Amino acid sequence: MYRKTILAFAVLLPAAAFGQKKEMVELQRDLANLSGDVKALQQRVDEKNGEMHALIDQVLQQTKQTNGSMASMESKVKEQVSAPLATMNSRMDQMANEFQALRESNSDLSSRIAKIQAQLDDIANTIKIMQAPPAPPPQTTPGATPGTAPGTAPGGAAAASTPPAGMTARSLYDSAQRDRSGGQLDLALQEYQQYLQYYGNTELAPNAQFYIGQIHYDRNEFPAALEAFDTVLERYSENNKTPDAMYMKGMTLLRSGQRNQAATEFLNVIEQYPNTEVADKAKAQRKALGLSVPGATPASSRKKHK
Repeated sequence: MYRKTILAFAVLLPAAAFGQKKEMVELQRDLANLSGDVKALQQRVDEKNGEMHALIDQVLQQTKQTNGSMASMESKVKEQVSAPLATMNSRMDQMANEFQALRESNSDLSSRIAKIQAQLDDIANTIKIMQAPPAPPPQTTPGATPGTAPGTAPGGAAAASTPPAGMTARSLYDSAQRDRSGGQLDLALQEYQQYLQYYGNTELAPNAQFYIGQIHYDRNEFPAALEAFDTVLERYSENNKTPDAMYMKGMTLLRSGQRNQAATEFLNVIEQYPNTEVADKAKAQRKALGLSVPGATPASSRKKHK
């Protein structure tokens, strides 16, 4: 029995060894195939990596070229735009300086023209003085009736038609203005009246007549103020004080209790001098009286009478 077992084992052992060897050969062949596949896959991966790196290098190169082109373009744009802008700004500054110089020149020219006009008035008065000796200037008492005709004293008597030696139209008017601003109303009133007496036909005569009325108005001397403002409107043609004289006439009538006449005067100002500041003041007075006001005008188109 034992010998049979050993004999069977001896017969089967070579067969088992042969089968095991065959499996080993197949396994080695599979491993070899797998190794080849891995190498092929690795090669393909390496090729793809190479292609990827080449593509990345190409993109980076194109990006560098694009950045360079954009920088060059930006530089050219700056050169082409900055230079004209700088030139334009310089030109605008130059034009602004030229306009400023022109305004100053015009202002200086206007001042010179005013001085020449005053000198012409002085020359004309000097000629009058040379032709006939001047009479002593009239003595005007404070509060005298304003609006007397040039060449007529406040009391109605004939007055000297030529100014005293050394007196000029400009100096007399400026002195009256300074005294009025400084509160010396009596002296200013006398000087304005003297100006009208000696220089009643000059450009500043309506101004002098107006300020006579303003002084009386500020003193609540309404009859005298009303007469003075009427004189501005009746004796002198259209001038820069006409709208103000009309408005102040309305204010004087209002302060005197003549409400309807004042409202009419305010309406005349609005209708004859629209788009002015004095018209705006007249509208405000009519509104305060509860009366209708003509249509308003935008403030940007208003003009100011000085």
